[in-house]
Amino acid sequence: MVQGKPTTAEIQAAYGRTVPDIIAPNLNVLFCGINPSLYSAAVGHHFARPGNRFWRSLHAAGYTERILSPFEDRDLLQFGYGLTNIVDRATARADELKTEELIFGQQQLAVKIEQYQPRFLAILGISAYRTAFYQPKAVMGRQFELLSGATIWILPNPSGLNAHYQIADLTRVYRELLLAVKD
Repeated sequence: MVQGKPTTAEIQAAYGRTVPDIIAPNLNVLFCGINPSLYSAAVGHHFARPGNRFWRSLHAAGYTERILSPFEDRDLLQFGYGLTNIVDRATARADELKTEELIFGQQQLAVKIEQYQPRFLAILGISAYRTAFYQPKAVMGRQFELLSGATIWILPNPSGLNAHYQIADLTRVYRELLLAVKD
C-alpha cells in the first residue's frame, strides 16, 4: 500500500488488488461501490481517486460534518456507515468486469449483508446493480426487494467519469437516502 500520491507504475501495479471493507454490525447504511479503482487499490482506501465525488457528496448531503479524506474512510463507522464493493478486484474501469464477476460479487455481498445486518444497502451504480441483481429495469432510488433484510437503494456512481450526475444531482439523491435512514 502506497502512502501519499501513487506513481503511475504503482497505480498500474494495483490491477487485481483489493481494498479492505469498512464494515461493522448493524450499520445504518453500507455503501457499496462497483469495484475499487486502481488508484484506490494502490493507496488502500475507498473512493480515493482524485475526481471521485463520493466524499464531497456525503458531506453535501448531510452524512458527515465535513468532507472526509479517503484516508479517513474508517471514520465512517462512527457515523453508522460502511463501505464495500460488489467485486473486490481493482480495475481501471468498471466496464472491465465480466457479468459473471458481478453476479458472483452479488452472492458474496448477500453473505456480508446476512452477517452484518445493515439497515440499508446503497449500491453506487445502476448498471452494475441491474446486472449483478438480475434487475434489468431497475431505476434509481429505493428498490422493492430486500437483501437479507436490508433495504436496497440505488445511487449514481460518484466517479468523475459519470457525467450524467453533477455534484448538485448527487447531493440531492444521496440526501433522499439519508432522509429515509432518519425515518
